[in-house]
Amino acid sequence: MLYPVYKNSDSIVVVIDVLRATSAMCTAFYYGAKKIIPVATVDEAFDYKQKGYMVGAERDAIKLEGFDFGNSPYHYMDEKIKGQTLVITTTNGTQAIEAAKNAYKVVVGAFVNISVLCNWLAKQQRDVVLLCSGWKDRFNLEDSLFAGAVTDELIKRGEKFELGDSALAAMY
Repeated sequence: MLYPVYKNSDSIVVVIDVLRATSAMCTAFYYGAKKIIPVATVDEAFDYKQKGYMVGAERDAIKLEGFDFGNSPYHYMDEKIKGQTLVITTTNGTQAIEAAKNAYKVVVGAFVNISVLCNWLAKQQRDVVLLCSGWKDRFNLEDSLFAGAVTDELIKRGEKFELGDSALAAMY
């Protein structure tokens, strides 16, 4: 993970795990979830489950037994989540959120919220770090594709950013 190289406590970090975690979180909000608490470990998720929270837990793309949801956006397309605080732990996305937790602000990005996200980022006047979750701390195409799309959208809006090689490569 390259995050320690680009870590900046004054920046907005956009956590990206588009095939599952961040798309699932965006879907949950669309379907009326009040709040999502991302946690790094299954033990933390289980503790919340014991307290009565609805919990999504996944490892290696498999929903864990005894939990309410996995990490598929389809699991969150349900009226029963409306007004609820959900807890979620995933193999990659919540790990990236945990790594970035000391940033000025942490948000999630997915293709389902790209327009709203880019509009919001353009107004913030802050450094932005696009943190691709990847797969088990390794590069993956889908997260990089999204990071490139965000970079391209922000540049189209006339934003001036100092782009690192990774952002340029993702955009191209």
